[in-house]
Formats: sequence, C-alpha cells, structure tokens
Amino acid sequence: MKKISDIWLNRFKTASSVAVLTGAGISAESGVPTFRGEDGLWKKFRPEELANFDAFLKNPELVWEWYNYRRKLIEEVKPNPGHFALAELEKRVHSFSL
Repeated sequence: MKKISDIWLNRFKTASSVAVLTGAGISAESGVPTFRGEDGLWKKFRPEELANFDAFLKNPELVWEWYNYRRKLIEEVKPNPGHFALAELEKRVHSFSL
C-alpha cells in the first residue's frame, strides 16, 4: 500500500477541517457493482422501485430484499487501497468528514 506523502499529511493536519466526497465508484475496485456503470445496478433494477421511501411503503418486502442483496455483496468483498487511505486520513487529520 502506498503511503500518503508528508506534504499532503502536513496540509491536512494544518487544515481546520477536511471533507472527502466519494461515490459508489470507490468500492468498484473491490468488486462492488456501481449504480450507473457498464454493469451498474440500475441497468438491472429500477431505482424508483427500490431506493426511496415511497417504494418501501408500497412494497417493503421487495425493498428489504434489495438492501439485503446489497449487504451480501459488500460482506463478500475486502477493502481496497482507497478505503485504507481514507481510514488513514481519518486517524491523522484533526477534523475529518467523509
């Protein structure tokens, strides 16, 4: 695993806060399918039927099945270097938000 350079660590340490925005793509390297990619989950499933509160009210069993499917996917993979880098930053930076 690559180390975060001292230059960046010093910049992060002196910052009053650090926020990192990431999406589903960070887990793609680990084998978790993205939502909109070539093999994305939304190519197989319709988000309006699964990923909102109204869908849950309409068909809670289907929505629970969908989220359990996703949980199972995540349980079967390992963190990748991007995940480890973010975890390391969180340990070293005074105020860190992900």
